[in-house]
Amino acid sequence: MLLVVSEMLVGGLKVSAAGVLALRLPTGHERRNGMRCVRQSPRSVVLPLVLAALLTACAPAPKPPKPLTTEVVEALGKAVDARLQPLFARARVPYPPTHVHLLAFKQERKIELWAQAGGGPVFIRSYPVLLASGKTGPKLAKGDWQVPEGIYAVTSLNPASNHYLSLKLDYPNAFDRQKAAEENRTNLGGDIFIHGKGLSRGCLAVGDAAIEELFVLAARVGAPNLRVIITPNDLRQKQPPADTKYRPVWLSELYTVIRAELASFRLR
Repeated sequence: MLLVVSEMLVGGLKVSAAGVLALRLPTGHERRNGMRCVRQSPRSVVLPLVLAALLTACAPAPKPPKPLTTEVVEALGKAVDARLQPLFARARVPYPPTHVHLLAFKQERKIELWAQAGGGPVFIRSYPVLLASGKTGPKLAKGDWQVPEGIYAVTSLNPASNHYLSLKLDYPNAFDRQKAAEENRTNLGGDIFIHGKGLSRGCLAVGDAAIEELFVLAARVGAPNLRVIITPNDLRQKQPPADTKYRPVWLSELYTVIRAELASFRLR
């Protein structure tokens, strides 16, 4: 029997490209187009098969495939809908809505969920922020552990997050990049998320139950129809805090923009 294999030596054994082991044989060898031809004898067939079986049995199990967003929504959707639909009905807003707004207040450690209705945004509910590193004030550089401040879009949903589920924000946005260019800052950082669990470095951790609702709602509405406003405190009612970590010269400009955006979100 003639078998054409591409092979290499591993611990004195020859391993073929097909994963079959063969011992050196006393029979002749031929070379064809850079491939080695091994003239097999019956006694050389059984041992390679046994060795191959042993190696297969010792190989690590393949990692399970990462879940897809559709799979997460299918698994969690009914339970999440059952929790959210009564809140939307009480607010007289169709579920799911056309657009969603998330207002994150760093000092108050909460995120408010608002949905767009015919007369403007309507308050649905709020979620506590379990942990957010840093202090009030914008994010300026990678590794400063600051949660950014500004107006952000949701660019993607991560159904396989290390923190259960997550929504990725588009930090640094155009405003962040413009101010960095003016100050010759280049390493702004990134990978800012709203996510589950209760630990965070530079992100907003809201716990698993909350991120389930936000994740499913984001999937139903579509990420382009979400907007996130992150503020140092509730600028609808308060002045900016004085103990911010950074106070760049453009900070008042940023807070003026944020306060104007918050004008449409008045609690009744």
